[in-house]
Amino acid sequence: MLTLPLLSYVSLMSITPGPNNLMLAASGVNFGFRRSLPHLLGISIGHGVQVLIVALLLGWVMTLLNDWRLLLSLAGCGYLFWLSWQVWLAGAPEAKQAVTPMSFLGAAAFQWVNPKAWVMVVNTSLLFLPAAAGWPQALALAGLCALINFPCICLWAALGEGLRRYLSQQFARRLFNGVMAGLMAATAAWLLWDELTLAKVL
Repeated sequence: MLTLPLLSYVSLMSITPGPNNLMLAASGVNFGFRRSLPHLLGISIGHGVQVLIVALLLGWVMTLLNDWRLLLSLAGCGYLFWLSWQVWLAGAPEAKQAVTPMSFLGAAAFQWVNPKAWVMVVNTSLLFLPAAAGWPQALALAGLCALINFPCICLWAALGEGLRRYLSQQFARRLFNGVMAGLMAATAAWLLWDELTLAKVL
């Protein structure tokens, strides 16, 4: 099942900018790579579990997404706005004790409301799952996706940690967190606009 197209697709979807990677860059800057490990593992293992469940229940998931797409998108975008605020707070001197890295469970759960994760998981299952696949094939695909995803997202946390020494001054750290928070909020706003337009609400 490990083919070049699967490797390319999952790698590209994992390494390109998105909510997970923006959060990881900010986490690397604010907490370092080691303290970001639960966040990293939560994303990759959560992604693998999501692939497994979607691969096994593809028909039901497609119906669910069609019926609940707008609500899932609203929840995901709302959570992204909240995370943007948390990233912004991470740069405030008075908030140092209050802000902590995202937990393993928090990162794993976020995949279920992350619009980019849904696109990636559904496309992966549709494109790369063999016909009449059962548990073994779905489990193999899920494991491969998690393994390919992990080193790709590690780059973002490592990049963030690499920037730490350049952002040691409070102003520079605050500016970086502001940019990351702004990008995340802009991503959420764009996704929300896209979904509301698609649903003909706007």
